[in-house]
Amino acid sequence: MLGELFKGLRTTFGYMFRQPVTVEYPEVKRPVRERFRGRHELKRFADGTERCIGCSLCAAACPADAILVVPAENDPDNPRSYGERYAATYEINFLRCIFCGYCEDACPTNAIVLEHQYELSFYDRRDSIYTKEMLLVAQDKGHGEPSPLLKQLARRPSPPAQIDL
Repeated sequence: MLGELFKGLRTTFGYMFRQPVTVEYPEVKRPVRERFRGRHELKRFADGTERCIGCSLCAAACPADAILVVPAENDPDNPRSYGERYAATYEINFLRCIFCGYCEDACPTNAIVLEHQYELSFYDRRDSIYTKEMLLVAQDKGHGEPSPLLKQLARRPSPPAQIDL
């Protein structure tokens, strides 16, 4: 019994003379791991066009049904993305999101990316719904140009609808 007491006191005295490991949050923010999945961002190409082509694969892959994508036809004179469509409405409900990363895996153009920002707090439920304007970043620094195939598909007109009589 007395041996256990001295063991505990030795451990206590060993830690008394060490520097504390307390992080003074929010002044000091600890770095996160490379594979950490935080707040979502919608990326753009280097020329400013949106990567999102409105395919809704991210919404289909989301197990929590947290993503809403409403596609619209792309104007050929003023294209917003490379493709026939773009996301007219893109919303993520962060109260539903489980940060699984399935949306990032399902995206064919790497438009949606889970970045390392972890400070998400809301005072109102409506503030937890992030719109397309809140998710879009100014410019993608990683990948400069879209693939030539994506550019070629964007220039090709849609085939006419066939009507069977």
